[in-house]
Amino acid sequence: MFQLVQTPRRRHRCPVEKPILIRGLLVMRSALGGLGCFATVHFPKDSPIAEYAGERIIHAEAMWRMRGASGKRISQLDTDHYIDGSVGGNETQYINHSCEPNADALVMDRFMIVFALREIVPGEEITVDYLNSFDHDLTLCQCRTASCRNNQRTA
Repeated sequence: MFQLVQTPRRRHRCPVEKPILIRGLLVMRSALGGLGCFATVHFPKDSPIAEYAGERIIHAEAMWRMRGASGKRISQLDTDHYIDGSVGGNETQYINHSCEPNADALVMDRFMIVFALREIVPGEEITVDYLNSFDHDLTLCQCRTASCRNNQRTA
C-alpha cells in the first residue's frame, strides 16, 4: 500500500505504509506537506541529531538528478561533491524546510551532520532552512512561520 503525497509541484505515491522509527527519528505525515522527520527523543541545543546520509555524487551528476523528482533530496557537501539522500539515505532525507528552523547541517570531515539549533522535544518536527533564496527557485515556501520568506514577498 502506498500513501498519496502532494507537494507544491506534483502529486506522487510514497512507499511509506506506516511510520518509520529509527534512532530517535520518526518519519510520518507532516503539516508542512508530504512526509517529515520527527524527534522521538529529546535533543539538547547544539547536539548532533543524525548524519544526512545517501549516495555521494559529483557536481555534474547532482545537476542532472536535480531535474528529476527526487532532486529535492540532494544536498551539497562541498564545491564538487553532493549527497543524494534518496539513494541509500536514512530518515533525515525527510527533513523539511522552515524559515525558522530548529536544526542545521554542518559538514565535518566529509560528513554532513544535522544538529539541533535549540532544544527539540519528542514529537516536534525537525526542520532546516535549506532554501537559501527563493529568488532562483520557483518553489513557494509552505512553512507558515511568522518570518516566512513567502509571507515577506507578498507583504
